[in-house]
Amino acid sequence: QVGLVESGGGLVQPGGSLRLSCAASGSIFSVYHMGWYRQAPGLQRELVATILTTGSTTIADSVKGRFTISRDNAKNTVFLQMNSLKPEDTTVYYCIRVSYFRNNFTPVGSWGQGTQVTVSS
Repeated sequence: QVGLVESGGGLVQPGGSLRLSCAASGSIFSVYHMGWYRQAPGLQRELVATILTTGSTTIADSVKGRFTISRDNAKNTVFLQMNSLKPEDTTVYYCIRVSYFRNNFTPVGSWGQGTQVTVSS
């Protein structure tokens, strides 16, 4: 079981940037595929980005060209760099371990508290 703590959210103006961090503890982080999801009130959770143990990444079409995902295995941390933020990016962001099979990602384990991102002028 891996413990995850998200941080880095906040209030930012449209066009601004934020870098979210997800610190993992309690297990061997480097052997896990990881993902960032977001969920707006009343909507389903959306997969935003994933990074495999190989370093290969996927980015959702809705944020492609603006968001990037990376990981630092030495620090047991996965990052989500968010640039050119839009008001519609406003929601809570979660990181979680994911399984990967036949190009499908499935969250594994328990969801954390997430970190709130608010894009507003």
